[in-house]
Amino acid sequence: MSDLDVVAVGHALVDIRIIVDKFPGPDEEAEIREESRGSGGSAVNVAIDVSRLDGRSGIIAKIGFDSFGRIVFDELWRNRVDVRGLRISPEGSTGFSLVVITRDGDIAIYGSKGVADDLRPEELDIELISNTRSIHIASLRLDTSLVAAKHARERGVLVSWDPGRRLSKLGLQRVSKLLSFVDIVFLNSEEAYALTGQDPLNAAKLIASRGPRHVVVKMGKEGALYYGDEGIRRIPAHSPERVVDTTGAGDAFAAATLLKLVRGASIYEALSYGSLIAALKVSRLGSHNIPGKEDIS
Repeated sequence: MSDLDVVAVGHALVDIRIIVDKFPGPDEEAEIREESRGSGGSAVNVAIDVSRLDGRSGIIAKIGFDSFGRIVFDELWRNRVDVRGLRISPEGSTGFSLVVITRDGDIAIYGSKGVADDLRPEELDIELISNTRSIHIASLRLDTSLVAAKHARERGVLVSWDPGRRLSKLGLQRVSKLLSFVDIVFLNSEEAYALTGQDPLNAAKLIASRGPRHVVVKMGKEGALYYGDEGIRRIPAHSPERVVDTTGAGDAFAAATLLKLVRGASIYEALSYGSLIAALKVSRLGSHNIPGKEDIS
């Protein structure tokens, strides 16, 4: 039996979040109303979300030997994430994002990836990949993503992939080999268009033709579009009580969906649960600030 439910492969960063009344213009100053900092990046978000939902998770990512790296390690450890796959660079620095959020929920992000995208194929923890039911690869360089997906597929592990903004700009042809080892693709409508040049449904069909059994296009308030082995369906969005911070909502959606799937739920049951968790996430400040399983009715 596999030790873990989900292993997240991708970026580990520190998020510094500030809330202001409005974005300042040139030569203007905006007063900071609220500030917080903690670990972030897609791999960290998914790993911690799975753990908070009472799943068993691990992470494969790269951080620097610095104070920001310590923040990432400590938060993963506190959330019971298996950190055997965390690689530490003695030379480079841990990446970080400065997330500026207005009272209306608008977001601007300034980012430095640091060593996060320097994770090389030979640094992957193959034993960790072998001891999980699923892996989720997000926003990570193509060569390392391909090796991780291939190893997982060879071991019968469910593979999901979220290209993020940068990889989606490579185009469908460049990522076709990776897609042949992927079971589930999560991406938003902008990324779907960047990858294929098509509307969400036709984009999903094109992506599925390269190998994945399930393609999920996230569309914010409009919910999500599913296309795959189980047909075509719209997954309705849940309305949050208020919108505070949308960063990490897609990661929460993926984490909850995958956890439900590996625990035996149907794809539609899993996606509905993912939609609920994403709505709960956006009502809270922090990229993986979701309630624990015991708090979800």
